[in-house]
Amino acid sequence: MTADVAIIGQGYVGLPLAKEATAVGLKVLGYDVSQRVVDGLNAGKSHVDDLSDQDIATMIEGGFRATTDPSELGQAKTIVICVPTPLSEDGGPDLGPVNSAVAAIAENLRPGMLIILESTTYPGTTDEVVRPVLEAGGLKAGEDFFLAFSPERIDPGNEKYGAKNTPKVVGGHTPVDTEKAAEFYGQFVDTVVRTKGTREAETAKLLENTYRHINIALVNEMARFCHDLDIDLWDVIEAAKTKPFGFQAFYPGPGVGGHCIPIDPNYLSYNVRAKLGYPFRFVELAQEINATMPAYVVQRAQNLLNETSKALKGSTVLLLGVTYKPNIADQRESPAVPLAQQLIAKGAEVQFHDPRVEEWFGVADAAQKIGDADLERAISEADITILVQKHREYDIDALAGLSQAFLDTSGKAQDGDKVERL
Repeated sequence: MTADVAIIGQGYVGLPLAKEATAVGLKVLGYDVSQRVVDGLNAGKSHVDDLSDQDIATMIEGGFRATTDPSELGQAKTIVICVPTPLSEDGGPDLGPVNSAVAAIAENLRPGMLIILESTTYPGTTDEVVRPVLEAGGLKAGEDFFLAFSPERIDPGNEKYGAKNTPKVVGGHTPVDTEKAAEFYGQFVDTVVRTKGTREAETAKLLENTYRHINIALVNEMARFCHDLDIDLWDVIEAAKTKPFGFQAFYPGPGVGGHCIPIDPNYLSYNVRAKLGYPFRFVELAQEINATMPAYVVQRAQNLLNETSKALKGSTVLLLGVTYKPNIADQRESPAVPLAQQLIAKGAEVQFHDPRVEEWFGVADAAQKIGDADLERAISEADITILVQKHREYDIDALAGLSQAFLDTSGKAQDGDKVERL
């Protein structure tokens, strides 16, 4: 089968992209190194929050197929790389998955192919890392094949914006490459935004997430001193956001999670230090502030227990919602993990409940899972309950009313004798 597009990586980015491409009649090949993922997809089973089993079945009916065979990449007219780029030990991006994907493409590269990198990374990756490997066989980017970068902008769990209606930024190795990529995405994305080149497209994604990272750090720091000054920050934000210009509301929380906010700004900081020799101080300070929020939540919980003459050591602490954001099952970089680890280190007995999590990775052996049927009893018996993520399944005020003490990191609970908001 000749594929219109092969998408490398069938996770939270690649699979929604495959869905939209299939919906307009493109023949899509989904490539992944995980046999489990591929077998599940070919059996019509989804493993990401935003797609149902029915979505996968519809995709298969439209010609979608998944494979672990890299030789099949040679059948595709366009190849899109959607693999993860975690942080390495030195704080830079781990390009191992990207390098593996590019090597597989290089072995199957044909004249006329369009290659697009979507994986978030530092500026220059497309031109300095991807292009030399692809050109090693003699074909030239912009002449024999086409090369572009288009940052992924998937927001898991977002019910308003998805792959189709989120504007797609594209930047090519040459203007011709840019137009080829824009033409490809224009088939199934409502709006395509062109940049001058690959570096501008790479940096645009980092700017977006650095902006969020820094502003989240700002309100997280304000949460601390507003609490000490007896100022209701949540009320402050509600008042400030009534201004119709010049302000965007950000909210404090137990820490940042997911693949983007805690990781992507570090790519930019790493690149600035490596290439220019000086720090990106805004990013590094924001990282420092956001990384300390789990410890701050522990401190606030300890203070609440002290008010009832209880020590944190030996107390039962129930965590509600352990994913990295509400209404999804994704646990990547969830701040609930360091929160639980620090509670356990201080001698607390940690329990957790999450309607979307079967197994909590990272602290599964040290935290007791509470089932749905036992939730109300567990809340009433726990010395303190901490709402980490406000899943829609939670009636926050009802749960707070059952608790002995309730620390709400979401700011949604009504004030009360037993309730304290972050």
